[in-house]
Amino acid sequence: MDRTYLPVLLLLGFVIANAVMILGLSHFLTRPRPTPVKQEPYESGMPVLGDARERFSVKFYMVAMLFIIFDVETVLLVPWAAYYQQLSCSVPLANGTCAPGDVTFYGLGVMLIFMTVLVAGFIYEWKKGAMQWD
Repeated sequence: MDRTYLPVLLLLGFVIANAVMILGLSHFLTRPRPTPVKQEPYESGMPVLGDARERFSVKFYMVAMLFIIFDVETVLLVPWAAYYQQLSCSVPLANGTCAPGDVTFYGLGVMLIFMTVLVAGFIYEWKKGAMQWD
């Protein structure tokens, strides 16, 4: 096995062992004391008003799609910004800088294509009325 994976495997093993230990200790050290009040479902201190299996509006899913669009953008924008200088240089960086003649627009072009796809999704959501909550 490659030794570079050893720290990851150790961390994974520690996390799993810790989770099992915490669940086991809470199971063995606590005593269940059920009461009628504890058995009722809790909804922010409010009494239950309806069935949990009611249908949601399509607008709920449209807002969820909006969240995913901008969440993906945020997640991918940070690594792109970190490697922008390397992506925009046609030769390997020398002392962390790129010579003026070796600068390309590859890094910027990749992000412009990505942003165009995201803006197209945003315009689709806007046209479908996801921004208007009735």
